[in-house]
Amino acid sequence: MPRSHLNIAVLAGDGIGVEVTDAALAVLDGVAARFDLAFRWNRLPGGALHYRDTGTALPDATMRVCESADAILFGAMGMPDIRYPDGTEIAPQLDIRVHLELYAGVRPIRALRGLPSVLADPRAADIDLVILREQTEGLYWSRGRGEMRDADTAVDTMLVTRGGSQRVFDYAFRLAQRRRETGRGQGRVTCVDKAGVLLSQAFFHGVFAERAAAHAGFRGDFCNIDAMALNLVRHPWVYDVIVTENMFGDILSDLAAGLVGGMGLAPSGDIGDRHAMFQPCHGTAPDIAGTGRANPTAMLLSAAMMLDWLGEQRGESALCDAARVLDSATADVFAEGALKPCEFGGTAGTEEIARAVLACLNKHD
Repeated sequence: MPRSHLNIAVLAGDGIGVEVTDAALAVLDGVAARFDLAFRWNRLPGGALHYRDTGTALPDATMRVCESADAILFGAMGMPDIRYPDGTEIAPQLDIRVHLELYAGVRPIRALRGLPSVLADPRAADIDLVILREQTEGLYWSRGRGEMRDADTAVDTMLVTRGGSQRVFDYAFRLAQRRRETGRGQGRVTCVDKAGVLLSQAFFHGVFAERAAAHAGFRGDFCNIDAMALNLVRHPWVYDVIVTENMFGDILSDLAAGLVGGMGLAPSGDIGDRHAMFQPCHGTAPDIAGTGRANPTAMLLSAAMMLDWLGEQRGESALCDAARVLDSATADVFAEGALKPCEFGGTAGTEEIARAVLACLNKHD
C-alpha cells in the first residue's frame, strides 16, 4: 500500500497557470510512483476567466475544499483586461492567504547551474537566499479596505501588529536554522524596513530587534528597503534570509528573481501554522499562453517545496526525500547547458522541460 494518501487542492487558474500546473501534476505522478506515494488531485475553479463567466473569482465551495486539503497547489490567476469594478485585478491567491492565515511568504532565490548568468560577477553562481514576506498585514492589509475620501483622494493604510510581526520573524529564524543545518545558509536574518520614515516600520524594526535577541547564535541585522534594492543587484550572494513587510517583499522578490534569470525560475510557498499553498511567483503571461513556451521550472520547484512541507508536517521521511529528489532533478536538467527555456533565448518549452525532469528523477538517490 502507498505510504501516504494526500489530498491536494489544485487551482490551475488562467493563462500559463493551466499549462505549468498540468506539467507539474505529470511530474508529481512520476514522483509518486518512485516513492510509493498517492496523490488525489482535486481540480477547483477560480480565476479571472471564471470571474468573467460567473461574476465570482473564487467560489465558496473552492475555499471550503482548500480549508480541508492537505496542501494547495496554485498555478496563476488574473488577466490584465479583466478587473473588479474598482479597477483592481483578479487575485484570489490574496484571499486564500488571508482566509487561511498564510502569513509566511517564502520565496527562494537560487542560481541554477547551466543557465546564463544575469550578473557578470562570477560570485552570482553562489546566489542562494530566501525572501520572506509577512503576508497578512502591511500595505496589502488595505486591499478591499481602501478609502476614496473624495473624488481626488484615495487612501490605503499599512497595518503592522506585534503578533503578526513576531510570528513571521520567528519563522525567519527557524528557516535560517534549517538552512544552516543543510549547509545552505549562514544563520543570518536581515530585516528590511523603512524605519527612519514610517511609524509602522519603526515598530516593525523594534519587534525584530526583540525577536533577534531571543534567538541566540543567529546574526540578526537591518537594511533599509532602498539600500536592499541596491544591494541585491550589487552583491546578492552575501544574503541568507531576508524578512520584510508585505509590499516590500513583493517588490524585492521580483527583483531578486530577475537576478537568477526571471520569474520562470522563482518558486514560492505561502505558509501558515496549519495550511500552506505553493505556487510559481510568475503571473498568467497571456502573451505566451497556449504556445507551449511557458517555463514550468518555478512550478516544479514549488511542488518540491510542497512535498518538503508535507513531509515536515506529517513527519514522513519519504515525502522529504521526494522533495529533495524533485528539487535536484529540476535543477540538474539545466546543468549541462543544453536545455534552455525561451526567456534565455532557447526553445525548450513546457512539455520538454517536464519530460527532462521526469527522466532525471530516477538518476537521483
